[in-house]
Amino acid sequence: METKWLEDFVSLAETRSFSRSAQLRHVTQPAFSRRIQSLEAWAGVDLVDRSSYPTRLTAAGASLYEQALDVLQALHTTRAMLRGHTAPGQDVVEFAVPHTLAFTFFPAWVSTLRDHFGPIKSRLIALNVHDAVTRLVEGSCDVLIAYHHPSQPYQLGADRFDMVSLGQEVLAPYAKADALGQPLFQFPGTPGQPLPYLAYAEGAYLGQMVELVLKDAPSAIHLDRVYETDMAEGLKAMAIEGHGVAFLPQSAVQHELSTHKLASALPPELGAMHITMEVRAYRERPQLKVTQHTGAAPRRVKGGGAPSSAQALWDYLAKS
Repeated sequence: METKWLEDFVSLAETRSFSRSAQLRHVTQPAFSRRIQSLEAWAGVDLVDRSSYPTRLTAAGASLYEQALDVLQALHTTRAMLRGHTAPGQDVVEFAVPHTLAFTFFPAWVSTLRDHFGPIKSRLIALNVHDAVTRLVEGSCDVLIAYHHPSQPYQLGADRFDMVSLGQEVLAPYAKADALGQPLFQFPGTPGQPLPYLAYAEGAYLGQMVELVLKDAPSAIHLDRVYETDMAEGLKAMAIEGHGVAFLPQSAVQHELSTHKLASALPPELGAMHITMEVRAYRERPQLKVTQHTGAAPRRVKGGGAPSSAQALWDYLAKS
């Protein structure tokens, strides 16, 4: 039996909706349903009454729900206790950060942080966006740093998670610069000669942002998808070598623009074919929070505590 099955089950008991809980748990609905079925197989009994809507728990499910809250609370308390055993001077703040931000935004941000906040010991966990968010949801990191755009919000409710804005990032198209500093490839391309396009892999967060840009383009864009990866640094390397045009975060190309290795792939007449995203930090609230559950009065559940360095850092970010 996996702990995440219990967390899934608690979410389902509270929302009474498979689709809503799948969103909150950052998985597809089929995957969420399979995990509930796996928990039922482990328990050897039906936990959910699937003949009703909204979803209701069976008598066995209601019993397990009460036990699951206690089990998860005990695990969170134990984790907080273990983190509290960290020796003085070894207090490390764990950051879950998507790959692109880990290579571009994070190093410069930590340098600025040390100049103004002071020394900080940190551990960076670089992941894809989905797994980075899951780390926070499952309590496996202190702080999540991620992009935010209104069209692709994360299901991180303010009742459970705190958020602060760290800045903005612009995603725009670039290509290798020639000897005169002009791009080798320039939008919009033509049907007979489409631009070689260095794309994000399907499902990548930045790829979804690029699709929004292309959808709102002022004129028809002609692209030939010649390469894809889910990492912006991989696309940048290919663009520098002259393999095509790529949409890249501005923070990732500042040096290459100043040294004329890359140039904007947009002619003036196309206007601003870019998208602006916010860079946000999230953490799980450490204070007591109220958990609503089916068939009983609200009860107070204590969230996992944060290490002292993580709390001090958050206090600083919240005031900045």
